[in-house]
Amino acid sequence: MAKGVRRTADGRLAFSGTQLAAVDLPGGGKRSVKSLLNVATSLSYGEYVWDDDGVPKGRIWILVDPARQLISVFRGKNEIGTAVTLYGADEFPTPAGHFRILARMKDHRSRKYNNAAMPYTLRLTNDGVSIHGNNVLEGYASHGCVGVPLEFARRLFAQAKVGDEVFILRDKQTKPKQK
Repeated sequence: MAKGVRRTADGRLAFSGTQLAAVDLPGGGKRSVKSLLNVATSLSYGEYVWDDDGVPKGRIWILVDPARQLISVFRGKNEIGTAVTLYGADEFPTPAGHFRILARMKDHRSRKYNNAAMPYTLRLTNDGVSIHGNNVLEGYASHGCVGVPLEFARRLFAQAKVGDEVFILRDKQTKPKQK
């Protein structure tokens, strides 16, 4: 285990007060992280970990990393959930940047894409990009949304509030288009 990192009694990986981990955010910002979930093996499509036991109540913030196909949910400085995601296909990319949750819709259906079910929707943009429940299967992509396993979406929806911050990192594997 790295210096300054310890395992708590409940299995979290905790950083000492002088050596908090930092997450690089879009636009050059950083956030300090006090503890991370201890995920022993790589998650597969449709899998997630959620553990908020012992984490103080408060607002959440969300980090989406399309390059790693992961979403992490933090309450304050503590990670409480992580899951494998789907994200936008090349022709419908998931936008990178800093967003705030604009709306919450438990039983939403897409008006744009064949009335597709989008359970536990957290709307991020006015044109419909959202985080929502989905069958997260290998080889599938979205029309720009962040698809997460249904039970993870339900848990996230229960915690998320309008105005909570969402940071979507740029997919470093995507090369800028040549003109």
